[in-house]
Amino acid sequence: MVQQALYRGLVSTKWLAEAVRAKKIGPELRVLDASWYEPGTRNARKEFQEQHVPGASFFDIEECKDKSSPYELMLPSEKHFADYVGHLGIGNDTHVIVYDGDNLGTFYAPRAWWMFRVFGHRTVSVLNGGFKNWLKEGHPVTAEITRPEPSAFKASLNRSLLKTYEEMVENMESKRFQVVDSRSEGRFRGTEPEPGKEGIEPGHIPGTINIPFFNFLTEEGFEKPQEEIQSMFQEKKVDLSKPLIATCRKGITACHIALGAYLCGKPDVAIYDGSWSEWFHRAPPEYKMSEWNRHKA
Repeated sequence: MVQQALYRGLVSTKWLAEAVRAKKIGPELRVLDASWYEPGTRNARKEFQEQHVPGASFFDIEECKDKSSPYELMLPSEKHFADYVGHLGIGNDTHVIVYDGDNLGTFYAPRAWWMFRVFGHRTVSVLNGGFKNWLKEGHPVTAEITRPEPSAFKASLNRSLLKTYEEMVENMESKRFQVVDSRSEGRFRGTEPEPGKEGIEPGHIPGTINIPFFNFLTEEGFEKPQEEIQSMFQEKKVDLSKPLIATCRKGITACHIALGAYLCGKPDVAIYDGSWSEWFHRAPPEYKMSEWNRHKA
């Protein structure tokens, strides 16, 4: 089966705590805190400096992005990514564990997981339950900053895991790919405003299926079991045997769709990196579905 060939998508807090205790954090096993919060809410880097998993490094998504793009948090170049993660002591043979400190349990970690995969790195896992449950279970934390020895990392972009605006427009006609949007139902339909930067109204790409990303998580913040995730896809008539693209506001929570499908044995979900942030600004009016104007009236 395909599933058996896939690298583990998740590691447990217990597994990582044992690795920390055995002093296994090093060139072969690196831990990254990929937390990010909306400006004015929480300070991810400051919180990392105050406490984090021992041996972890801070993965700054604001630094590891295409800074020349007008859209939010777009993928960096191969060289930019390779240089950035190489300075975090990550090589092509390193097992990378990513987590974040969001109150939901996991928010940005799947984006970092997907970024490694889209740049050709197979051995990457998400910490199931995130830092929230790491703390809740009483595992060790530290304020000590680790400065790993830089490593050589070779990035190779896997184009099959990434979709551009032009490819999304082409899919409007060909319908070769199913498209799933991971935002809340209100933002998807256009009855709730889009958070963050002003100038973007809510709505969705025509023909898109809505599965809010938080539906993949339990109340405690862990990833739901594979059987429940499969049932969610089935209920929404998403066929995991067929091509699938995930989208959201800026290509972040869409990665929860990719992770959920991966845990069901489907490793080839592509992310529309520009997502609604780009689509809203570039697509013609007939390619944008929204109840926003009616809702405002």
